[in-house]
Amino acid sequence: MLSYFGLLASLVLLVALTMRGVNIIVAAVGCSVLVALCSQVPLREAMLVDYMDGFTGFFTTWFPAILLGAIFGQLMDDSGAAKAIAAKSRQWFGEKRAVAAVVGAAAILTYGGVSVFVVGFSVYPIAYELFRGADLPHRFIPVAMVFGSISFTMTSPGSPEVQNLIPTEYFGTTPVAGGLIGVFSGLLILVIGSLVIRRTIGRAVAAGETFDPPAAATAEAGTDADRPVHILAALTPMIVLVGSFNVFSFVFDIRAVEALLVAILISLALGFVLLNRRLQARIRTLGSGADNALVATANTCAVVGFGAVVSQTPAFDQIVDQLTSMPGLEYAGLAMAVTVIAGITGSASGGLGIALPILAPIYQGMGLDNGAMHRISALASGGLDSLPHNGYVVTTIRVICNETHQRAYPAIFMASVLVPSIVLAIAVVLYTIF
Repeated sequence: MLSYFGLLASLVLLVALTMRGVNIIVAAVGCSVLVALCSQVPLREAMLVDYMDGFTGFFTTWFPAILLGAIFGQLMDDSGAAKAIAAKSRQWFGEKRAVAAVVGAAAILTYGGVSVFVVGFSVYPIAYELFRGADLPHRFIPVAMVFGSISFTMTSPGSPEVQNLIPTEYFGTTPVAGGLIGVFSGLLILVIGSLVIRRTIGRAVAAGETFDPPAAATAEAGTDADRPVHILAALTPMIVLVGSFNVFSFVFDIRAVEALLVAILISLALGFVLLNRRLQARIRTLGSGADNALVATANTCAVVGFGAVVSQTPAFDQIVDQLTSMPGLEYAGLAMAVTVIAGITGSASGGLGIALPILAPIYQGMGLDNGAMHRISALASGGLDSLPHNGYVVTTIRVICNETHQRAYPAIFMASVLVPSIVLAIAVVLYTIF
C-alpha cells in the first residue's frame, strides 16, 4: 500500500512542480527519491544504479538522432524556412480557417522532422496574426499548436519522430509498421481533434470571448522581406528527409535509427546548399542546435530515470502483472501499460523508453503481431504524455504563448489527451479483429 501511495504521490508532485515552473531535472530527481523511500528501495541503488541506468541508457541510444534532428531544426529556423512554411500555410488556408492553418503548419513541420520546440516558436507569430485577424480567443492558440505538433504526426506510420522509432528497436519493425490501420488512426485523430477544437472555440466565441491576449503575449509576424525563402527551397529538405528515411528503412531494410541518421545528414547537406544565403552564422546554427539537443535529451532522460526507479517498485510490478495477464485482451494490456507509463513520465519517448524493454519480450512471447504492437505502442505514447507536466505543453503555454494552464490547458486535454486515447481504443479493437 505504501508503494502505491509513493507512486501516486510522486506523480502528483511531479505534475505540480512542473506546472509551477520547477526545472524538470530537479523535479524528476526529487520525485525519484520520494518513490524510492516509499517503496523501501535502497536509496543508493535507486539513484546511482536504477536512475542513472535509465538516464544514460536513453541518452546513449537516442542522442545522435536527437542531435542531428535539432541541428536540422535549427537550420530550418535560422534560414527562415520554417517561417516560410508557416506563412505559406496561412496563405493556403486563409484567415477564415485560422485553426486549420496553425494545425497544418505545425503538422507539416513536425512530420518533416523539425523539433517541436522549433515548430512552436516558428508557428506562434503566424498563429497570433491569424487568431487576431479572425478575433478568436488567444487562449486557444496553444491547443492548435500542440495538436498539430504531437497528437497525430509523431505516432503515424512513416514519421521520423523518435516516438515512431523507439518501437522499431524492440519489435524489429520498420517506421511504416501498422499498415492501413495506423494510417486510419492518424487521420481519425486529425479529423476528430480538429472538430473538437473547432467546436470548443465556437462555444467560447458564442459566449462572447474575443482575441483578448494576456498583456505579455505579443508576437512579430514579420514582413515578406523578412521571409524571402521560396516555399520549394523550404520544403525540399524536409521532403527529402521523410522520403529517404522511409526508403532506407523500408526498401533497403536498414535499421530505423541508422536510416534516420543518414536521412538527416543528407537533408542537412541539401539544406545548407539550398538555404546557404539565408544563414548568417553557420557555426552558430550548429552550436545552437547542439545546445537544444542537450537540453531536450537531458529533460527526457530525467523523466526516463524517474520511470526507471518507478519500475523497480512493488506497485509497478503489480500493475504490470495485472495488465499483462488479461486473457484475450493482450493488445489492450499493452496499450494501457504504455499509456500509464507515458503519463507517469509526462513524455511519449520517455514512456516508450521505459515500457518497451519490459513489455516487448512479454507480448512477443504471446505470439502477437510485431507491426500491430509497434503502432499500438506509438499511439499509446501519445495520449497521457500530454498531461500538464509535459515539457512541450509547459513551454508552449507559458513560454511561447504567455498563457496559463488554467486558461489554455482544458482544450489541450480534450484534443491531445482524450481524442488520441479514444482513437487508441478503436485501433486496439481493429488490430484485435484483423
